[in-house]
Amino acid sequence: MAMGATDTAERLRAITRELSDRFYERDDVIRTLTVAMLAGQHALLLGPPGTAKSELARELTGRVEQANYWEILLSKFTAPTRMFGPIDVGALSRGEYRQIFDGRATTAHIAFIDEIFKCSTAALNETLGLLNERVYHPENGGEPIHCPLISAITASNELPSGEDSAAIYDRLLVRIEVGYLADPSNFAGLVRSAVAAPAVTARTTVRLGELQQAVNEAVPAVAVPDTIVDAVCTLRAALRRKELIASDRRWRQSVRLLQASAFLDGRDTVERNDLSVLTHVLWDSPAERPTVEREVLHLVNPDAREALDLADAIEELEAELDAKAGQSREALGDWAIREAITKLNMAAKKLEKLRSEAGSDGRSTSTVERVIILRRAVHARVLTEALGVDASLVQAQL
Repeated sequence: MAMGATDTAERLRAITRELSDRFYERDDVIRTLTVAMLAGQHALLLGPPGTAKSELARELTGRVEQANYWEILLSKFTAPTRMFGPIDVGALSRGEYRQIFDGRATTAHIAFIDEIFKCSTAALNETLGLLNERVYHPENGGEPIHCPLISAITASNELPSGEDSAAIYDRLLVRIEVGYLADPSNFAGLVRSAVAAPAVTARTTVRLGELQQAVNEAVPAVAVPDTIVDAVCTLRAALRRKELIASDRRWRQSVRLLQASAFLDGRDTVERNDLSVLTHVLWDSPAERPTVEREVLHLVNPDAREALDLADAIEELEAELDAKAGQSREALGDWAIREAITKLNMAAKKLEKLRSEAGSDGRSTSTVERVIILRRAVHARVLTEALGVDASLVQAQL
């Protein structure tokens, strides 16, 4: 990897670390958004209100210096001219029909589009043209305008409900579910951050030209060995057996994500670990995501498979805790001490061993880390809800 590209990758890794320190339980979300941007692809953040989707998107896109940034909250009444450029009233008074494009989607390098599926019917074709071909057709019928858009982060609280919004959904290659904080200790930290003065932290940035060079030259130059092509073919066959069908276009575009993942890690060749990013690509309904994740991780490493099995057991414990709501504190405490805490401690030891082994062998630990977070969250719930430990003391208990 060339020196300039290496520096860009290092800066982007620093950005992901800084954002992960700021946003609880969002490590994978942040890394995946960064990979999508490097691949020149668009991403969807799907989740309920109040999960920091907008704040996270703004903070990430704000790290690109010298870039034209454009943001909009869509509604079914949003006119195309509001997105791509209002009519020039001064020119209109002279009998000329022109639009003012500065500061709109037409000149943006990076975009954040909130409530993307509420795009109006009038603006649908123009929005699809922007996302697909980076082209806008002016209202006056003039020559198409080529837009400099590198990547758009979009957000929605719900899945598309009609054919028009489904067309946009299909063009968003990366789809990431974002939920509320699971770990009570992280939630306590969130509450404390509302009253504490914000800490002065490092703010790494990357210049627009550096990002463009990475997207247009360095990432496409990352090698994709035949072993990865074979693994992708194997994954496609496995998903088809489960009646999960992705389009040929989606599979082809996914290759650039694999290259971007390798670039972000500072490598010039795609490795099996990079396939993990496909867990955010190959599903349509959130109900399909766990199946896709398992099939992807079967190809990545055995640590991830075992970690997911532990995740199933931990989620069963959490469901059992929910089912015991309303029982006496004594009954809850007895169950917690006899069963839940023992199982969670055993899971902690197994997960720590998996993380250590994967790290020593150079394999990705992202799935193991995510299950570790899940285990800590459920353990914290058991401590607070079954044993009555104050949330502010949970961190020390864990």
